Amino acid sequence: MAVLPPALCALSTVAVCTWLSFRLGLELATVGFLYLVIVVVTAISEGFWTATAVSLAAGTCLNYFFVDPVFTFRVNSLEDCVALCTFEFTALVVTRLSDISKRRAAEARAERRDSERLYQTSRGILLFGASGEPSGLLTSLIRETFELDAVLLFDAMSVRTHSSGTPPEGAAERTRSAYLLDKTEFDPQTSSWYCTLHLGARPMGGLALCGGAISSLVASGLVTLCATALERARCVERECRAEAARQSEQLRAAVLDALGHEFKTPLTTIWTASSGLLEMGGLSDLQKELITLVDEQAQKLNDLASRLLTTAKLDRGDFHPRCQPVLCSNVVRSVVRGLSDHEAAKRIRVTVPPVEPPASADARLVAAAVAQLLDNAVKYSLPASPIEVLLEPRDGKAVLSVQSHGEVIPSSDRERIFERFYRCRVSEDAPAGTGLGLSIVKRIAEAHNGTVWVESDRARGTVFYVALPLAQTALVIDDQVCDSLSASGGAPDVSLVQ
Repeated sequence: MAVLPPALCALSTVAVCTWLSFRLGLELATVGFLYLVIVVVTAISEGFWTATAVSLAAGTCLNYFFVDPVFTFRVNSLEDCVALCTFEFTALVVTRLSDISKRRAAEARAERRDSERLYQTSRGILLFGASGEPSGLLTSLIRETFELDAVLLFDAMSVRTHSSGTPPEGAAERTRSAYLLDKTEFDPQTSSWYCTLHLGARPMGGLALCGGAISSLVASGLVTLCATALERARCVERECRAEAARQSEQLRAAVLDALGHEFKTPLTTIWTASSGLLEMGGLSDLQKELITLVDEQAQKLNDLASRLLTTAKLDRGDFHPRCQPVLCSNVVRSVVRGLSDHEAAKRIRVTVPPVEPPASADARLVAAAVAQLLDNAVKYSLPASPIEVLLEPRDGKAVLSVQSHGEVIPSSDRERIFERFYRCRVSEDAPAGTGLGLSIVKRIAEAHNGTVWVESDRARGTVFYVALPLAQTALVIDDQVCDSLSASGGAPDVSLVQ
């Protein structure tokens, strides 16, 4: 069965209403109200122009059938003009209100659909998992969820562009430009958004959304989701690297600890035997020279084993120094008195302020750091040159400095010399070392929440600084305790600290 056009249906309704009203003998006011209802319904359902046609038909019927004299048209009738203006004004107002209501309903449906899609996208991002590169998955997820022609994502960290779909020509370059210029723009010709990914105020990439009905609010939401997903992936990657490094450090510390202990026992036996043979005497010159060589090399190996044990203990996760108020000057004097090289000890000059505030430190660990710094100063300074040790309070810290004169340390090496096993280029012709000493000094300073650094130039020479926090209570570590630190010859063994 054929369906009548909406305008013809509305006019038929006016005709039926006119016939019924005339047969029932309804008054003018009643009939006019019925026509008004028909105009309102037509304006809501069919729009302004159909409602205008209905208004003209209703006004004509009202004039012909219900205004005296009936069955005649009264030209310029006041009633007819009022009715027609009322019908037309009603049609206009109702149509306007209906259009606004429909538009707002459509916008609400679109916003709800966009919210559902954003939620679906965020849920998909959470399901990506902790492994893998999220950029490629992100582009596919956004394109499928929002029914776009193409999605491009430029990751500034990896300097790579990931895409899904068929992007318009030049989209990859415009995506990079959005990141480089830190600018978001919309291209109406291709219906494409080119946005900058931000994490706070720092740009981290670009995003292109091509060929879809995407509002600026939705584009902003997708930018936030993509930036969060990339940062989440980077955080997970950093955590994995940190955990791998932590496990590697634990394994290395365990190996060093095992090697140190395994070497200690036979080395002690060899050193004791060689020293005993030298003390017994009765050796020929060649025998004495060979035994002396064995004794010296055993001593060096014993020192290396001690350093390995020290490094392993300082790297333990449960290691904590036993901090007490201590005067660093007492520790320095005890280390100097315990030096086996008396000629080197004569070169060391210690300067102490009139009033020295105590530092909060573990005296044994500080003694180990001082012994290492003095040993380096003796090895790498000019022969017979003075070695200055200065103690002073500075910026709420107890600062200990060791100054010597020798080769200048290049600025490029001043951070790396505190790394394990790293030796400065200028020390290649100097006495051999293990590359562990300064790393132990740095670890000891960090264990006390302190710092260590070096300054080096031709005028002043090379100065190593160790800054330790000041104590908040009275001094309790005296000279007798510090003297006990030099019992092992001025090189305290951290393995004694449990």
